[in-house]
Amino acid sequence: MTTRRGFLKETFLGGSMMIISGITGCASAVRLKTPAESDSSSFSKRLKPLGRILELEGYYVWGTSPIACSDGRIHVFFSRWDARKGMGGWINGSEIAHAVADRPEGPYQDIRTILAPRGGEWFDATTCHNPHIQFIDGKYLLFYIGNSNKKTNTKRIALATADSPEGPWLRPDTPLLEAGEPGTWDDHCTSNPAFLKHPNGECWLYYKSWNTYEYENYTDPAIRGNRKYGLATAARVNGPYQKYPGNPVIDYSSSGNNRQLEDAYVFRENGRYYMLARDMGKYGHEVGIILESDDGIRWSDSKIAYLGVSHYVKESPAPPHLKKYGRFERPQLLTQNGRATHLFVASQGGKFMTSSAFVFKIGKPR
Repeated sequence: MTTRRGFLKETFLGGSMMIISGITGCASAVRLKTPAESDSSSFSKRLKPLGRILELEGYYVWGTSPIACSDGRIHVFFSRWDARKGMGGWINGSEIAHAVADRPEGPYQDIRTILAPRGGEWFDATTCHNPHIQFIDGKYLLFYIGNSNKKTNTKRIALATADSPEGPWLRPDTPLLEAGEPGTWDDHCTSNPAFLKHPNGECWLYYKSWNTYEYENYTDPAIRGNRKYGLATAARVNGPYQKYPGNPVIDYSSSGNNRQLEDAYVFRENGRYYMLARDMGKYGHEVGIILESDDGIRWSDSKIAYLGVSHYVKESPAPPHLKKYGRFERPQLLTQNGRATHLFVASQGGKFMTSSAFVFKIGKPR
């Protein structure tokens, strides 16, 4: 696969008809590729399911980002919102909370809110969502997204910092990365941050976005617009960030079936770059994907990183109010002693039939 426009078209095999539940809550039938053994990545073979964590009564829990700290405990930063808002509450009332445990699979304790919507004219007035935690150069970096009008067009990536995972958190006055100029591919928002400290010392920030015109004049009733990934770089973690001239670095729009991806997490292992993401149009909405790269810019086509919930655990039938039931989203990795040891994902369902985090153990690379 090439990373710029004019991709080779994907050959979609004659698989079974699958239903994709889109962001708008609609659904449409599209013919997707039937996975073969060759579609499975080596990463997928290293996963062992451990089960759900952070099942909180009265809340939807989403986007759990873990970090191993010097106190010997696992700290997680996650989104949560009032269950009475339903799944859509992420965009109009999410807050970011913190919890700790002795083991990645929990139990987690000392749960408290650390970032909540600020109201007023702040860029994160109406939501704080999708945290991504890093420890770089002696500082804890909490990347997240906020919005100011309960809609997607004001979503912006921001960065809060602290000297300790317990806080206090220094909150920014302005976003870390703005959307593009009107008419560009990323003029709608900046969202779902993935951060990497490059070996050359640069700060690399991957971000999701899409075009407003395509979003408002959509042709696919299930998924409005086409999500792509861009890259921005800076000399310092707090910027200023310059967008890579060859953006977007991931663009599936020419592959047909409104193929796209979201929820990227980027990491390095054995000298190579890897991107975990949620599949949107190749294998199916329940599948996570993984891409590889030599330089973090030019990416391979995707393989399967993990399958749907039912492949690993048995759960109750889907209730009517959970339209994304049965799939894992928002992958984040726990790194210990320089190696990725656990995969944290979000999934609808659980004890209270809202949503919670789910943890996999990752075996050593072969």
